[in-house]
Amino acid sequence: MTLPDAPRPPTRAAHLVPLLCWLALVADGYELFAYGATVPGLLADPGWAVTPAGAGAVGSLALGGVLAGSLVAGTLTDLLGRRRLFVLSISVFSLAMFACALAPSFGVFATCRLVAGLGIGGLLPTAVALTSEFAAPGRRSRIIGAVLTGPPLGGLLASGAAVAVVADGGFRWVYGLGVLPLLLVPVALRLLPESPAFLRARGRTAEADRIAARFGLPTPSAAPATAAGRRFPVAALFADGRGPVTLGLWLVNVCSLLVVFGVSTWLPQIMRGAGYGVSSAIGFLLLYSAGAIVGTLLAAALAERVGAKAMVLAGFLSAAAALALIATTPPTGLVVLLVALAGFGGLGTQNMVNDHVAGYYPAAARATGLGWALGVGRIGAIVGPTYGALFVGAGSAVAAASLAFAGPALVGALVMSRLPRRDRTASGDVPQAEPARTGLAA
Repeated sequence: MTLPDAPRPPTRAAHLVPLLCWLALVADGYELFAYGATVPGLLADPGWAVTPAGAGAVGSLALGGVLAGSLVAGTLTDLLGRRRLFVLSISVFSLAMFACALAPSFGVFATCRLVAGLGIGGLLPTAVALTSEFAAPGRRSRIIGAVLTGPPLGGLLASGAAVAVVADGGFRWVYGLGVLPLLLVPVALRLLPESPAFLRARGRTAEADRIAARFGLPTPSAAPATAAGRRFPVAALFADGRGPVTLGLWLVNVCSLLVVFGVSTWLPQIMRGAGYGVSSAIGFLLLYSAGAIVGTLLAAALAERVGAKAMVLAGFLSAAAALALIATTPPTGLVVLLVALAGFGGLGTQNMVNDHVAGYYPAAARATGLGWALGVGRIGAIVGPTYGALFVGAGSAVAAASLAFAGPALVGALVMSRLPRRDRTASGDVPQAEPARTGLAA
């Protein structure tokens, strides 16, 4: 097998793609987590008469759009190119968020959230695939981890905006601010390059080499994609014995996203039931996002030593432990720490799952692998808000909901423990460095 060329010295341009992807994912996280931050305001609005069951249903409906966006865009990026889908996704969710701010009824609002979900679901696999490809191979986990702080940071910004306005009945302003990411569109059209792996798969080798040289990327000698692989990129996820691992990764994503979106949708309302005021209850969602940011950065740095798989396991177990302890209704100071730990174990774990999936599949199938893993995982995301609604009205909502979400986290840890670190059959790609010493199964 011909080895890839050695990586070229990084250039200043090498930081451009991760920066643009990070900014886009900040916007993506804001749009995604704005709903959970505004649920208390929606429930309190007398004109719309929203019930907890209705709020849960709309949360699930919007995540159905995210599922469709992940499946369709994750495949289209490998067929049409990363750059076009990146720009289209931002445009769709920004305009839909603005429409949410102007919605005259809860039904119209729900439709706009569904459309926003299509764009939100399309961006993440595209951005992670681009980041993974343009990141320096020796620092890939750390760079992906830094970029994946974008969604929880966006969630933190959404929570901060909601804290400022929801208590006064101004939840529409949270959605109106969601139009600002449109400012990224002309910047991306001008500066964001196309994926060299995509260009090579289409026979545009000279163009791919020019981009690789500009960004200091290695130029792998990859075997050409088969005709079936070009026409049906999903088939690559099951080729060369990858099928069982692909199905396992899908189940891990289902568990992870059920916990993430169930907790993020209902955490403020659960804390309202525990006796906290509106602003304080929403503030717990801010802590959840902050825990995810700090946890993702630490986990990404550690992943370069022990592998992303180990950090996924640590995250799932942390989430389960933190949620189980929250169920005991400890003092406020301890609740603050546990919510932050649950943030790492929830959204932080999902970020490490994305890192693991990006490192598992070869470059030509990376966006498809990410898109389908996230897309199928959205089944858990769709179920999460409705699942949580079953426990919010229970006699002891804090204990019931916390324990209910600890269960899927434990299942995710069990499945992940049986999966390999990365695909050993991939060729023509620059793999992530293997950890020097680890007890994990290869």
